[in-house]
Order: sequence, then C-alpha cells, then structure tokens
Amino acid sequence: MVATIAFGMGIDKPDVRFVAHLDLPKSVEGYYQETGRAGRDGLPSTAWLAYGLQDVVQQRRMIDTSDGDATHRRRLGANLDAMLALCETVQCRRVQLLAYFHQASTPCGNCDTCLAPPQTWDGTIAAQKLLSAVARLEHERGQRYGAGHIVDILLGKPTPRMSQLGHASLQVFGIGTELSDSEWRAVVRQVLAQGVLGVDSDGYGTLALTEASTAVLAGSRTVLLRREAPRPTTRARSPKHGVAAATDLDAAAALVFESLRTWRAAKAKEQGVPAYVVFHDATLREIATRIPTTLDELSTVSGVGVAKLEKYGPQLLQALDT
Repeated sequence: MVATIAFGMGIDKPDVRFVAHLDLPKSVEGYYQETGRAGRDGLPSTAWLAYGLQDVVQQRRMIDTSDGDATHRRRLGANLDAMLALCETVQCRRVQLLAYFHQASTPCGNCDTCLAPPQTWDGTIAAQKLLSAVARLEHERGQRYGAGHIVDILLGKPTPRMSQLGHASLQVFGIGTELSDSEWRAVVRQVLAQGVLGVDSDGYGTLALTEASTAVLAGSRTVLLRREAPRPTTRARSPKHGVAAATDLDAAAALVFESLRTWRAAKAKEQGVPAYVVFHDATLREIATRIPTTLDELSTVSGVGVAKLEKYGPQLLQALDT
C-alpha cells in the first residue's frame, strides 16, 4: 500500500507548478526545502509525496547500519520520526509542518487532511497480533521475515512457501482475517513509523521487536492508527469527458475548446513534449471564451507569454479561424 500526502496553495488557480518526490525524505527540513522549489517563480503550486511500507523499512535499516556513533544514529532516527509523524498526521499538514519549526498557524484548508480529514482507530489489538507473529517466529523458530510473509501468516494464506516452512502450524496463523492485505500493510507501516516495531540490520528488511513492543504486547500502551478517508472514484480522461472539459463553458465555447485541445495534441506530438508544455487547459479555456483575433489580444490571455506568443501565436489564431 502506498500512502500519499499533499500540500496545496491556491490549487484552484489556472497555472499550477508541481513538485513530486519518489523517495521519502530523510527529514522534515529536507522535505521543506524540496517543496519550496515549486514556488520560487511566485506561482501557486502543489506538492505531492508518495511513500510506502518499503520506504519506511529501508530508511530504518539505513539508520541502523549507518556509520557514526550512537548519538549520530539517534539524531537520524529523530529526523525520520519527525518526517513520518508529518506523513501520518491526522491534523492539517501545514500546521504540523510549521509547528516543527516552532511556528504557530491555523488549518490551511488546502492539504489532503483538510480536504478529506482521515479518521483514527484503536489499532492496539491489530498491533498486538502483528507483534505476536514476529515474536513467535523469533522465539519458537529462531526466524525473522519481512512484512509480506508476516501479513500472509496473519491472513492465513495457504501459499506453497507457507507449507514449505511449516508456518501454518503457528498459533498466530490466520488470526488477522478481519483486515485486508492492504490494511495490514498500512498497520505495519504505521507501527514501524511509531517505533513499536523495528527492522533488523541483516540487510533483508526483516522485522524485529523493539523496546516499545513490550508495552504494546502487555497492553500498557495504546496504538492509535490513521484510517484514510474513502476517496472518490475518478473516470479516465477522454477528449470529450475529461477533467479539462469545463462545465462552465457554453456549447459554442466548448466546441472551440475541444478544437484547441486537438490542435495542442498535434503540436505536442510533433515536438515530443507533454501537452501542458504547449498550453495549459486553463489557457485554452480562456482563449475559447474570448476568441482573440490578433496577436495583441492573444498576448493578454493568462499563460501566453512572449515566447509562446512568438512560437504558437500565428498558428493558434489560424486554428481559431478554421
């Protein structure tokens, strides 16, 4: 399961700059610096971060095996903990981010937790089942495994590997069927993020108990987990029914808009670039509404700068005239 977090500023504006992260940043400072690059031109921007269970496992392992003394590793661990807290928060991400830098703020209304507030649930029992599976494998069999195999044990999956290893005879086999595979992976990810579960330094990403595991297994520590709010399903884009087809256009303007999108697609294919590099949809919508007839009129449209006016202006006016 991959979790996503999103920050947004003015995401309803026509020209939006995006910055994406393929890897989980090692610290909040690193994330703050990277996302800030999207807004250097002064335009509204959105920033997305996608991360999953494997990212958490890898970062934990890298810290445990890093060079340096215990103080250095603790500092790296604290940085990662703060980053994961930002990822898993149920509060406004802007509030959480600025609080890390000791700045007070109010909910932004633009981030994903503001737009679709997640719920929390008591995951103590689920965490206990997960930790029990890890503990039994280690104490009864002297074995450690990664998240995928642990989840298969909890779900009671009769896989060939399960039969080969004889893990179907474990008392914890099949005790977690109340959750789905993706839900269990979310539990593992968040429990790792909270330090309730650890990653062995063997280099294979196997799971291991931590000092915090004891309190959870004993029932003296509650584990609250984040449950993502249901996301609306989206239809695939098409030339006539995609997101870009604004509902506020009248019939005539909508026809011009679709004609301009066809023209843009041909230009993008000819140049081997994404369509938005030629013109954004918002720019085409404004052109379809105003129908400029001269280069001077076209230059006043948002998103038509000097370079694009010179490169595409005459061709675009010709496309409008056909």
